[in-house]
Amino acid sequence: MSKLATAAKRLIVGRPFRSDRLAHTLLPKRIALPVFSSDAMSSVAYAPEEILLVLSVAGVSAYAMSPWIGLLVAVVMIAVVASYRQNVRVYTSGGGDYEVATVNHGRRWGLVVASALLVDYILTVAVSISSAAANIGSVIPFVAEHKVLFAVGAIVLLTALNLRGVRESGSLFAIPTYAFVIGVLGMIAWGLFQTYVLGADLRAESADFGLVPDETQMAGVAFAFVVLRAFSSGSAALTGVEAISNGVPAFRKPKSRNAATTLALMGTIAVVMFLGLLWLAGVTGAVVAEDPAHQLIGAPEGYQQKTLVAQLAGAVFAGFPPGVWYLVFFTGLILVLAANTAFNGFPVLGSILAQDRFLPRQLHTRGDRLAFSNGILFLATGAVILVFAFEAEVTRLIQLYIVGVFVSFVLSQSGMIRHWNRKLRTEEDPQTRQRMRRAQSINAFGLLMTASVLVIVLITKFTHGAWIAIAAMAAIYVLMTAIHRHYDRVAEELKQQEADAVLPSRNHALILVSKLHLPTMRAIAYARATRPDVLEGVTVNVDDNDTRALTAQWEAENLPVPLKVLESPYREITRPVLEYVKRIRRDSPRDVVTVFIPEYVVGHWWEQLLHNQSALRLKSRLLFQPGVMVTSVPWQLESSDRIRQKKKQQLASMPGATRRGLGINGKGSGDRKTGLDR
Repeated sequence: MSKLATAAKRLIVGRPFRSDRLAHTLLPKRIALPVFSSDAMSSVAYAPEEILLVLSVAGVSAYAMSPWIGLLVAVVMIAVVASYRQNVRVYTSGGGDYEVATVNHGRRWGLVVASALLVDYILTVAVSISSAAANIGSVIPFVAEHKVLFAVGAIVLLTALNLRGVRESGSLFAIPTYAFVIGVLGMIAWGLFQTYVLGADLRAESADFGLVPDETQMAGVAFAFVVLRAFSSGSAALTGVEAISNGVPAFRKPKSRNAATTLALMGTIAVVMFLGLLWLAGVTGAVVAEDPAHQLIGAPEGYQQKTLVAQLAGAVFAGFPPGVWYLVFFTGLILVLAANTAFNGFPVLGSILAQDRFLPRQLHTRGDRLAFSNGILFLATGAVILVFAFEAEVTRLIQLYIVGVFVSFVLSQSGMIRHWNRKLRTEEDPQTRQRMRRAQSINAFGLLMTASVLVIVLITKFTHGAWIAIAAMAAIYVLMTAIHRHYDRVAEELKQQEADAVLPSRNHALILVSKLHLPTMRAIAYARATRPDVLEGVTVNVDDNDTRALTAQWEAENLPVPLKVLESPYREITRPVLEYVKRIRRDSPRDVVTVFIPEYVVGHWWEQLLHNQSALRLKSRLLFQPGVMVTSVPWQLESSDRIRQKKKQQLASMPGATRRGLGINGKGSGDRKTGLDR
């Protein structure tokens, strides 16, 4: 069973890497761009569509607001990218917004940022994968009918790829990411050429459809609220920007400069694609509705609404199906791979939080391939739960989205302002001060933009599902503080107690006996070898006939160890032993009690169910008794082939094994049997 599990692990994860190979897993900019920017760049596949979906409740005429909303989102994106270029130059440990907030605002605000980012990373995976299912489902009906199944399968595949290591997964993701960027930019460029050079009239398949407006959403304050909702949904295009600040340690040196350059490239590409798709949507007259069955006017019976990208590709590449298939395929693929941003950011942040004792220590260590395997698995589990809970519906998931990331944006930018204020108090060089003032101004503008968006998001999305994300953030915050209190309490307890430097007065050893067989004889031999002050065998009388037979056999063997029989009128085994151990401790508090427990080592998992159950129960109870040491004495059964084979290999590989007759062909490689080997 163990060999099968190991083989499966090696097939999925690959051979383990030595710790000194960590430097070989660092990323050049050409690989870091698709690894850390795929989320931000791919969000343009659904952010423009979300703007139109929200505006659709007010009718087709409301689409006239989409270019202005898009420009405002682009301004915020540019401000955030410019601000984070300052972040990665100063904070390079990988803590990102968590480190910035903790250093400049204190631990509590740092935990707020951390909880927000953890929630947002999980949502990033769920939203990206669900959007991929919707895009691919536009051309493959099977995927549209089984979106949840597709999404879960994609998450499992991504998890396996990331468990193989950051560099290896990044190399795999580079080609589809660049193919997506080339496809979208090529579609925008070809659309511009056809419109302004060839004078072609590009029309989406939904261009002639109308929308049933909600009259309550078209007047005054209600319409303004719809516009603000559309802006907050379009702000999903900013997600993923913070991932680079959390992934700085994965860059090659100089880390901060390479990270800043990658940020600039990512921001430029994302803004161009985002505005280009909105422009194409306006030119082609594409229509998308939140509820196509009831909102669309003029749609043929049985019409299945396609995603915005699929409609735009059909309009721009009319008469050229390969172009449509190319764009839809790589859009769906990049949305799957966009979740990889979270798979790189979440484990690094989890490792830092674990190092600071806010998350379990297991999240701090790297796995076989030098990736943070436990963090990757935790993220995948959370995303799968969300996909099932919301049935892989992007429109439902998007309401929970971006709250966390904008909370981190705001606290990060305000933290950077405090950072520059602290530096300016001690800096006297005029040129350096001028550079710091310029960086501070950039962060201040970023704070103004992100704080405004956060307020709008909270107002417009709270009742639509954002409260779930806020509740999850609060729950994670409480959990992390509880974990930290536990670790602090344990550390304080271990530090305050005096070291147990005084030796115990005596060692009172007990050997648990059920039958007088080879495992018991081995336990007796080992216990005698430890030379305790007092040594006795202990058996519990649950059957008079068996107990009489055991005592008679014990006397017949003439063992130099007395046998103590504990009465058990209710046929319990654990309680009489515990009471006897407590009585020894009560009578001699300075004595230590050592309990030797013979245990079987089995070769099959099902054999474990047939053996050792009483020993395991007793051991679990004895471990909680102060002044009691528990020692397991193993006995390898013949079914334990794995252990015997390993023993043979070890003997055969020993220096001089052949000379001593212990080699592969030697007679001593398992054929000789001593009293302890039988």
